[in-house]
Amino acid sequence: MSLPPDPRRMPRRLPRPAELRPLVRFTAPSRDLTGARLARAADVGDLRRIARRVTPSGPFDYVDGAANGEEGLRRNWAAFRRVELRPQVLRPVPAVDLSVDILGGRSSLPVGIAPTGFTRMMHTEGEVAGARAAARHGVPFALSTMGTTSIEALAQAAPDTRRWFQLYLWKDRREDCLELVQRARAASYDTLLVTVDTATGGLRHRDARNGMTIPPTLTWRTVLDASYRPRWWWDFLTTEPLTFASLTDSTTATSAVIGSMFDPTLGLEDLDWIRSAWPGSLVVKGIQSADDARMVVDRGADAVYLSNHGGRQLDRPPVPLRELPSVRAALGPDVPIILDSGITSGADVLAALALGADFTMVGRAYLYGLMAGGERGVDRLLELLTREMATTMQLLGVGSVSELGPEHVRLDWLEQR
Repeated sequence: MSLPPDPRRMPRRLPRPAELRPLVRFTAPSRDLTGARLARAADVGDLRRIARRVTPSGPFDYVDGAANGEEGLRRNWAAFRRVELRPQVLRPVPAVDLSVDILGGRSSLPVGIAPTGFTRMMHTEGEVAGARAAARHGVPFALSTMGTTSIEALAQAAPDTRRWFQLYLWKDRREDCLELVQRARAASYDTLLVTVDTATGGLRHRDARNGMTIPPTLTWRTVLDASYRPRWWWDFLTTEPLTFASLTDSTTATSAVIGSMFDPTLGLEDLDWIRSAWPGSLVVKGIQSADDARMVVDRGADAVYLSNHGGRQLDRPPVPLRELPSVRAALGPDVPIILDSGITSGADVLAALALGADFTMVGRAYLYGLMAGGERGVDRLLELLTREMATTMQLLGVGSVSELGPEHVRLDWLEQR
């Protein structure tokens, strides 16, 4: 006698060919390995992992690391992770507007590319790759004094990019500073970022352990490292030598330039002098407290740039995101605030805007994209941030950046539970 079917068991049968056909998605392997890798990247973390695979340890750790024990870097990241995003439901958001006004111009996104030094060491396309990607996405690009593309060369290579220039001030070399400022103005850079958190260079233990030099040198250790990343070394050795292009044409002067770049004797009178020399928008970068923010605005700054240099200078510094509400309260609603340090996603950008920032910048995340794929890697980074911001805004119930406010975020949500 046969037993009745067990209702708990799923009946089985062989699939029909017509049912299998829509499931088959085999494709030929791509010859464009870089493009294939970038297409699979879903977030900044994926770009970082690609960058680590294709970049030698010295340059990668120069980007990835921070000062001393790197506690400042971890705190920057942790501050964003501890933000709670608070949606408002039943608010129709058929489309989102991510554009913002910043320092007299319109940016398609509330995020730009921060100034970074030695950029062609990360990828031979260097600053030009970042500036061209920035132009396609309609965002500003900031060139560093320690950039490896000159003020004029960047303007020629990326004429449609909104260009900002970052300046280090030398106490006893005002004529050199003035020359850089005049060159930037002549090349249509509209905003000057004056960095003030580099009284001296930070202690970067990863670089010391790697025997990191600028430019990189061939040793038994770096040759072994190169065997795993031959493309990087081929590009590095067969392109123009690495220099601080706005400062010198000689690679032999690199170490001397680094040694003279930072000045622990700078004071407010130096800010007064640069204010008188620069007719465009003046932003003071490296502000880490409400008192200092108020002080530089009173001395003529048009905006403040909250940054702890990504944790690369002082270890265990104030975290810009946590300082942001008090700085906004001290400055009132009309002074623009730019923020970086710790941003790794579109949600991070929106959290900063909701807490009072007008604009954000990415440095380390930008360099992950650059190392991962040159100009295409920077494009991919900006695509990912755009998608994350647009999706997050719709889930929050806001249609434009101007609608974001403190009601959409809560700091330190773990401590308030």
